[in-house]
Amino acid sequence: MGFVPDEGKALPPPGIVNRNSVWLAGVGWVSALLQNAINHRPPLKSGVHRQALLASIGWFIGYHITKYENYFYAKQDRDMREYVNLHPDKFEPKEKKTFAEIVEPFHPVR
Repeated sequence: MGFVPDEGKALPPPGIVNRNSVWLAGVGWVSALLQNAINHRPPLKSGVHRQALLASIGWFIGYHITKYENYFYAKQDRDMREYVNLHPDKFEPKEKKTFAEIVEPFHPVR
């Protein structure tokens, strides 16, 4: 396509079944059903080829949106990690406390 730059092509591909693909395939299918209902045709029985086409188009668009989303978040993570490595004085590790030091002592009331 053209949405993901060349550096994003090194990322692993998203799964075939992902939330964007399922959501947009459902939107495509429901839009075909809605078009049938508006034109006074039986919504589920007529235009099955159009229902399959719109669902598969939605699936395709959702897959590529997920690819771009993965690239965007990987780029953002890389930039944040680079910033943290360049400015270690701003991100000093905190002293570790045990759970007993955080929680107040328990005194049962009877």
